[in-house]
Amino acid sequence: MFSRDSWKEIFETIQKNKLRTFLSGFTVALGILIFVVLYGFGNGLINTFSEFFEDDATNTFFVFPGRTSKPFKGYKSNRQIEFDNSDLADIEESFPLFLEYISPRVDRSGLVKYKNESNNYTTRGVSEAYQFAEKTIIMKGRYLNKQDIKDKTKYAVIGRLVEKDLFKNEDALGKYIDITGSVFKVIGVFQDEAGDDEERRIYIPYTTRQLIEKNTDKINQIVIGFKPEIGYAGAMAFERKLGDFIREKKYIDPNDQRGFFIRNVADQLKQNQQFAGVLQIIVGFVAFGTIIAGIIGISNIMVFVVKERTKEIGIRKALGATPKSVISTILLESVFITTVSGIVGMVLGVAMLSSLGDSLKDYFITNPFINMGTAIFATVVLIFFGGLAGYIPARRAARIKPIVALRDE
Repeated sequence: MFSRDSWKEIFETIQKNKLRTFLSGFTVALGILIFVVLYGFGNGLINTFSEFFEDDATNTFFVFPGRTSKPFKGYKSNRQIEFDNSDLADIEESFPLFLEYISPRVDRSGLVKYKNESNNYTTRGVSEAYQFAEKTIIMKGRYLNKQDIKDKTKYAVIGRLVEKDLFKNEDALGKYIDITGSVFKVIGVFQDEAGDDEERRIYIPYTTRQLIEKNTDKINQIVIGFKPEIGYAGAMAFERKLGDFIREKKYIDPNDQRGFFIRNVADQLKQNQQFAGVLQIIVGFVAFGTIIAGIIGISNIMVFVVKERTKEIGIRKALGATPKSVISTILLESVFITTVSGIVGMVLGVAMLSSLGDSLKDYFITNPFINMGTAIFATVVLIFFGGLAGYIPARRAARIKPIVALRDE
């Protein structure tokens, strides 16, 4: 099978039948190429879902107040629920086994000035724990600490782009900025992988924000980090207990879904990962369908090839060639063409995925890729069936008697 004469004959056959060889190879290469690209796109979808949650901690609840939709214990419906500082203390006291950290958040937008520069930014009143929720990366200086919260200091931690906008080439650390009429000292500059919007925010102590607003104790929302070791089931149990606690404290009907809202990042992440997994399976089936189409294409071409060579096979058998040698020659030619074409298709597909990078991010496909093991396995499968596609008609033709083969038109 691996003799020099056999290979010489194969290359001569390929040379004489360029179009046929091209069509066979093109079918294989296209099948592998489409499989690799589609499978890579499926992985790109998973990357997009993962990246969406990568910037923030996933062991987090965001609790938002709402308006009641049902009357309860003498309170009318359409009542605005409000959170205050006592809610923070009560949650800390009630859930020590679940709680890792807790922070309020008070968002305000307004004009921020430095010398002759000014712009509108969102200012967030938070505690020192909020850094863990946002995974804020301090570039220089420091973040807010407990003492800042306790002393209600007029300190600000600004985003990288805030410094760039207002300070130009100056170092912002130690400088003073005017935030809607109040002067704050910049103690830190941060960056955030979530992008430009996050890096145009300013963090100040929530107690300072409350002091500025006539010494109120109201907060917009509560950010809670639960202990990662409690796992997904523990997080869901904590969410239920927390919901019951808030309903009881704020006199909200147990069946009222609008009094407040809890955004469970861990639950959202799990649901999105499951959804991405289903999409990957669907894409995988479609991609596998291209492999099947390639196998059918090879089979059809090989049936035609063997039929076209029926006379040639008859002559070879008349000259003494055994059915085994006839089959091996055709099989080796089929496997050779399939292997070369499959490798070419695989390499092109992997190269295409590598070159795409983030260019399809607008279509929710981020850094598409395929494991080389998967790509090689798909190529081997196609090569195997490509050989099988050549073997079946070759075996049938090899059984034809020489006199019958020579009469074939």
